[in-house]
Parts: sequence; structure tokens; C-alpha cells
Amino acid sequence: MMSNTKAGRGAWLCAASAGALAAGVIAGPAQAQTVLGPVQVEGAAETYRAEQLQSAKTPAPLDETPRSVTVITREVLKDTAAVSLADALRTGPGITMAAGEGGQPFADRPFLRGYESTTGLLVDGLRDSGSQNRDVFNLESIEVAKGPGGAYAGRGGPGGTINQVTRTPRAEDFVTMTGTVGDPEFGRAVVDVNQMVTDSIAVRAVMMVQESRVPGRDAVTDDRIGFAPSIAFGLGKPTTVTASLYHFESEGLADYGHPLTVGTPVRVPVPGLEQDWYYGLENRDFNNGGSDALTLEVAHEFENGFRLRNISRYSESENDYIASNPDDSMGNVPFGYLNRNVKSRNESNDSWVNQTDFTGTFATGRLTHTFATGLEFSNEKTASASYRVGAFDINGDPIPRGECHLVGEAASNYNCTTLDNPNPEDPWVGTIALNAFTGTEVDTTALYLFDNIDIGERWTVNLGVRWDDYSTEARTPTAVLTNDSDFFSYQAGLTFKPTDTGAVYVSYGTTSSPPGASAGFGGENISAGNQVLEPEEGTNYEAGVKWGLFNDALLVTGAVFRSERTNSFVATAPGNNSPLENIGESRVEGVELSASGQITDRWSLFAGYSYQDSEVIDDGPVATNEGNRLPNTPEHSFTLWTTYQITPDFSAGGGVRYQDSVFGGAANNTQIPDYWVVDAQAEYQVTDQFGLQLNVNNLFDEFYYDRVYTSHMASVGRGRQILLSGTFSF
Repeated sequence: MMSNTKAGRGAWLCAASAGALAAGVIAGPAQAQTVLGPVQVEGAAETYRAEQLQSAKTPAPLDETPRSVTVITREVLKDTAAVSLADALRTGPGITMAAGEGGQPFADRPFLRGYESTTGLLVDGLRDSGSQNRDVFNLESIEVAKGPGGAYAGRGGPGGTINQVTRTPRAEDFVTMTGTVGDPEFGRAVVDVNQMVTDSIAVRAVMMVQESRVPGRDAVTDDRIGFAPSIAFGLGKPTTVTASLYHFESEGLADYGHPLTVGTPVRVPVPGLEQDWYYGLENRDFNNGGSDALTLEVAHEFENGFRLRNISRYSESENDYIASNPDDSMGNVPFGYLNRNVKSRNESNDSWVNQTDFTGTFATGRLTHTFATGLEFSNEKTASASYRVGAFDINGDPIPRGECHLVGEAASNYNCTTLDNPNPEDPWVGTIALNAFTGTEVDTTALYLFDNIDIGERWTVNLGVRWDDYSTEARTPTAVLTNDSDFFSYQAGLTFKPTDTGAVYVSYGTTSSPPGASAGFGGENISAGNQVLEPEEGTNYEAGVKWGLFNDALLVTGAVFRSERTNSFVATAPGNNSPLENIGESRVEGVELSASGQITDRWSLFAGYSYQDSEVIDDGPVATNEGNRLPNTPEHSFTLWTTYQITPDFSAGGGVRYQDSVFGGAANNTQIPDYWVVDAQAEYQVTDQFGLQLNVNNLFDEFYYDRVYTSHMASVGRGRQILLSGTFSF
């Protein structure tokens, strides 16, 4: 993985930002047609409403697909100034991001409909393995499909899948350069160049660099660099070949937020703390990561409309950090101190996946079938270790639990700090060494078949089935553990179109999650207690309506659903080492509403509301959590983003986000309160080729917590951030 320095990145950032801004001013007026804000113009795809999903497994238009789907389009990403996957997902209803600590990685951990969906992270329909913090610089859109995705993507939880659709070469020439500066200390530049080499060959390169301090958090930085070149042969021809390379690096400080109260029935963030107080150490803690991927896609269109495609991707990712867990439940908080206890990970993931699919349309009598069938192979290898960090006082003695207030700061070698106004620049001195690695390897072979059957003009039946052969092996210094499973996943839906712009549907889907299913994503590995267990099973029942309003420019959807997990792994007796059995059960019932598109040619809307009633139904013989809510599952959540084109050159808008209180674990003994966040945006098209965009995120500088862990800490939401972007395109 390519190395970089702050000086080098800073020089590139300054040059790219200045070039983007200056070039637009110098260029002056031009005769090219302008795309203003979210208004859809001829030949443009810049809109808040998506028409179709990328995958051939879902051939129906989005408004006829029997499933709740939120598509975060490129225009939404641009208008909200999203830079990370976590930023982007905050615009969708019913999506929460969970905290990582100890056995879970400090990385993207999305929850959909009450269940972790990390294994449902995809790139162009292929599983995106590895624990990572992802960027959006090379994305066209993000497709969030709710409910079990087993038939579409294989193993995973019942929450759903998140497909990241990448930018690929187009049959046109263009250059887009965006430079962004902001407060506090933010700089980012993205350059997107597409060039036709011949009438059927095109190349594209997307480049990004960022240097940033995290708003509202002392000392925390988030620096990034990315490069994604690609080339396509045969554009407009029956046979196309597309090759792409992706490189991304990030560097900063891991931020574990604030400690929770001690001795309360439900532990909440300690009252009275300041938003910017950071309990880590600048000269000890770090957070480095990144990924590299090489993708090759070959597709052929037959004269009869059938299509054969093969896509292969090899990727490497890494997640390397040392973080300070604020006290880690050591009992120092009531005394006004806390322990900077270490949480760490050094993890790498190598993944290879190959997928071949055959698609087309044919008729049997009065029925029209649009089918997709395919074969998939994948191999995922993960190596993970923790760091051994010396946590001794100045005399070389360990610090007993709960005695930071007796030792103090300097005498503890700054392994202890004050609860109030900690200093991240404390001169900590110590040793850091890697512990032994644990290796995990997952092999999957899968077959799938989908059939979208049109029965007349009004009725459509959607059927899908996938068979997975799954094998995983975990290697530790003392043991080798294995699990082999095979399972079927199903999808069925029925859609009725009473009008040309409206549809009513019902659907059913299943998924399976075998032991170690999330191991390739930095999650829980197989263990001596679960390696012989059967897969956990997920099921979703859903009924909904999708309707096009305002001349079909705005898509409004509503759904009621019930998602269940059965056959879950639960303990049969108290204690961490008790035997496990497949007898657990939980469920989430709810309602989801959304709207995306244009109310008028000037007024755009992207909004959603989710109500989730979650419950642990069966917790096994111990039964300590039965009747509790599921973790990371707010009962109510609401998102709204809207813009209005006030004049042909000027638009303004903003958004509101609400999340109800959530618990950190199934025991419901850690919790963060609900919160509202308001964002604002304005855009001015200076010339046909140059535009300015102003974003103020967290307009009122709300101090809130956006994630909570099962026991120790809560993550602090980002403070107010002011961003000014200049985009030059030709």
C-alpha cells in the first residue's frame, strides 16, 4: 500500500484546490449547457430520484421492485457534502452506525432494521470484505436495500445490503475539479477526468486528497488520499472490457468519545463533559487504514438480447489503530479521573471474488420472463492481532483498577488523566509491540437464479434462490477451528400496478449467517463454542406501496415490515465460557416512509421516516435480555434534505436529522439520548463552468452522541463545520 506524508499531501491539496477555484474564475462564461443544482436537464442524470438498481438480479424499475430500497444518488452526495460512507448513510431512514471496541473493529458498522449489516457491504454487487472506514470519492451512488439479502449476496444478517456503485468510463469527454476548504481546518480536492481515446475506448481517473480536523473534537484528525483509474474497451459494441484500479489511504487519530456513568441502572454519557474533550494521546494513538482493489469485467451482448458477464475483483485492505478507551469501566470516573486504557487492532484482509452471470428475456406463452442466473466463487483471508502497550507508572509498576485518582497524571506516566479538560499532548512514554496474529480464511461457492415474471401489464412476480457452500477456518497460536455449512436463501415478491405510476407489493426474503460470518469484516470469529452450530436464520415479511407524484418526478414509498432472526447463538448458562445453542430469537416490526425526487422543476426532496419496534423474544435458558430492545435500533428516526432553485443560478436548502435514543447492547444497560441536527446549504453558479457551494453542517453546533457501545463509552457527534466548495467543469 502506497505511503504518503503530510507535507506531500498538503502540497497536492493546496495545488488541486487552488487550481479548481482559479481555473473556474479564469475560464469565464462559456456556451456549454449548465446543470444547476438538482434540476434534471437533457442528457443529465443529476437528480435525487434513482430509476434503476445496478444489479441484473433486480431488473424491474425501482418503483416496481418489491422491496424497500433507498438510493443515495450522486447529487445527494454532492449537495450534502458527504465525504465518507458514514456521512452518506446518515441521509437514509432506519440506518445507524455502531461503535467498535475490543472484539469489534473501529470501522464502518452499519445496522439496518435492528441488525448488523457489515457483511452486506458490497461494491458493484460484490462483497466488500475487510474492516474499513470508507470514502465516497469514487462513488456514483449507494443502494441501501432493506430486509434479508441472502438471495442477492449470500451470508449475512436480516437487515439488508449496502451496494456502493463506482464511477466507470463513459462515452464522453469531461473534466470536473472540486476544491473544498472549511472550518475547522478542512481541505479536500477531487478531480474526475473522463477521456475518449477512440470512438469505443474511454479512460477515467478520479483523484482525491483531504486534510482535516474533526469538528468539535480536540486533536482528532482525518486525512485521506485516493486514486481510481479505469479504462473501458468496446463502448457501444457487443463486447466490452472494463478494468479499474482503486487505491485509498486514511490517517488520523482514533476517537473513542466519552466515558459512561458508573453505578447507574442504565449507564449514560457522563453529564457535564465538554464536546471537544478528547481522552486520547497524540503521541501514542493513531488510526491508519486503506484499501487497494483491481477489478476486471468482461461482458458480451448477444443479438437476441441475452448478456453474459464475468467480473473479478482482488482487493487488499488494512485497519491499524491504537485507541484510548476512556476508563474502560475501571471505576475512576467518580473520582474525576480516568484510565487511558488501550484498545487496538492490526488487521489485514485479502479478498478475491469471481462472479459470472447470464441474463436475458424470453416468453412462455403469455408470460414474459426476465432472468438472471450465475455462479460465484470467493476467498477471504484475514490476519488480525492486537498491540501490547506498556501501561505502567513512572516506577514501572502497573496501575491498579480504580486508582488513577491516587496515582495522578504525571506519576502514572499519563496513562491516567483528569475527567475534566484532558490534555491530548501529554508526554506519554512507553513501549508498543504486536501480539501474535490470528488468521481466518473463508471460502464460498454459490449458485443463484432470479426470474422476474410479467403477467400481463399489471402483475409481476419476482422469484429468487441462492445456494451457498461456506467454509471457514480460524487459526490461533493454540488451536485450529473450522465450520462448514451450506444453505439456501430465498426471495419472493408480488407487485400490482393499478396505474402507470403506482405499485403495490408484498415480499418475503430469507438469509443465513453461519458461525464466523463476519470474521472477514473484523467481526466475531468462530470459536470452540459455536463452530459446530447451524447458521442463524433471518426472515423478512413486507408489504408496501410505491407511487410517482408530480408527473412521476417524485417517488413516494411506504412499507410495513417484520424482520426476524431465529436459530440465534445464545448461552445455555451464565458465564462467558458457557455452551452455546441455536435457540435464540428476536424481531423488529415497523413502518418506513420515504420520498425522493422533484416536487417541482425547482424544488427537490430526499426524505425518510422509520419506526422500529424491536424485541429480544428468546434469550435462551439464561433469559436475561428477553423483552429488551435490540441495540443500535432507534424507535423513531427521521431524515430530510431539500433544495430549492430560487433563480437559474442560485439555489438554497438544507436538512434535518433526528434519531431516537438507542441502547448499546441487548442488556439495555447503556444508552444515549435522542438528538436533532440541522444542516444548511447554498449553491451559486458563477459561470456555465464554475460554481460555488456553501455547506454548514450541524448549523446550531448541537452537542450529541451518535453511537454507544455495550459497556464503556459513547461516540461524540461532529460539531459545526463550515465548508466552501468550488467546482470547475468542462
